[in-house]
Amino acid sequence: MPRQPTIVGNPVLLVIDIQASAFMPVKAGIPTMPGYRAAMERACALIAECRRLNVPTIYFQEAHRRDMIDYGRELDGTETIHCMEGEPGTPLADAQTGRRESDYFIRKRRYSCFFGTELEILLKGLKAQTLIMVGGMTDVCVHYTFADAHQHDYHCRVAVDAVGGTSPEAHAASLAAMEYLQTGANLSADEVVAALAARAARAA
Repeated sequence: MPRQPTIVGNPVLLVIDIQASAFMPVKAGIPTMPGYRAAMERACALIAECRRLNVPTIYFQEAHRRDMIDYGRELDGTETIHCMEGEPGTPLADAQTGRRESDYFIRKRRYSCFFGTELEILLKGLKAQTLIMVGGMTDVCVHYTFADAHQHDYHCRVAVDAVGGTSPEAHAASLAAMEYLQTGANLSADEVVAALAARAARAA
């Protein structure tokens, strides 16, 4: 197959789990790589550019009930209690991301943004073809969302400097795995903005 264009058809930005904890000194339950906060700040800048270019944006929040009934197997590995409802780090970082009440929002109980959510219905309504992903974690929620989106036949793009993982090694390995699935998936935030701006200019 020839390499696909950066933006195919209608793009949608997926803002994955940029929660208050990303901007707090202690991130309970999940390790983060050095530079994680800086990556989230670049993601926020990209969100603003997408808004300027009229790209639909969907915000996701991982959140778990306080009785822990919906953690499933999430606590079997390295992660401890995280994203629990009522904790200060769990709400979305609205002040940093600029999220508005009118923006699309989906709460999820699992890593993938597709699993057990209304995302597929929303994407069909938006006639989405290219999904651009920012947020965290590269090797967990971003990676699993990418894999599900790939299997739903979306064109997937990841702003590599606007996502952050649990470690540099896990971050790099997941980016490589996503690029393996779709050549050209890995882009800088600047490359994403340039491609979106070129699309907007063509449509003007």
